[in-house]
Amino acid sequence: MNPFDKIAISLSSDPFKKMNLEQARQNMIEQQIRTWDVLDRDVLQSLVAVRREAFVPTACQSLAFVDTEIPLPCGQNMLSPKTEARLLQEAGLGHDELVLEIGSGSGYMAALLARHARHVVTVEIEPELKALAEQNLKAYGVGNVTIELGDGARGWAGKGNHAAPYDVILLSGSVPVLPEELLAQVRVGGRILAVVGEAPVMSACVVNRVAEDAWETRKLFETSIAQLRNAPRPSGFRF
Repeated sequence: MNPFDKIAISLSSDPFKKMNLEQARQNMIEQQIRTWDVLDRDVLQSLVAVRREAFVPTACQSLAFVDTEIPLPCGQNMLSPKTEARLLQEAGLGHDELVLEIGSGSGYMAALLARHARHVVTVEIEPELKALAEQNLKAYGVGNVTIELGDGARGWAGKGNHAAPYDVILLSGSVPVLPEELLAQVRVGGRILAVVGEAPVMSACVVNRVAEDAWETRKLFETSIAQLRNAPRPSGFRF
């Protein structure tokens, strides 16, 4: 059985509470996710299969399905459900693809990505968050994710079968500008999902590498999220 079809963390022995959780999840999908043009069937199924509440800090359980960012240790946040879902849909993952995620957080986005990809390498700069993501992913039975401790703001070379170039790179924090190192680490035909800009003007974008020296950018929506630590500042380079 697919580990995502098992509930590795018990929700509750109370059937009414469990029913309320499922109703809240469906409300999130219908009222937040679908209204943001997230209609891909596989993505919607993933939002049911990967139980968000299993990755939310205990103190914030009541916010698991609310349209807001959720605070994590070290001053970080989980992205809002609709942002996570839209980025997952726009990634358009194939089951044979290798994914790099910058910013592991609680491990939730890595779990979503892992359900669609061959393997996910996720890089976290904070030791406490790396430990949290490892704990959550292990408890949930996710086996195709490698969690690395380090600064991925300028990319991550990886190693062995999980080394660059990657098919997809996803940034869970914003950057003022995409660094050349990251652009170089996505294969031709691959794409980068990132929130680019500086508050209050940021845009979620998908950047497709169409040739060795050419990238095409499509803006998805406007938003504002926390910046990656050590994110590079703008230079003369533009994508």
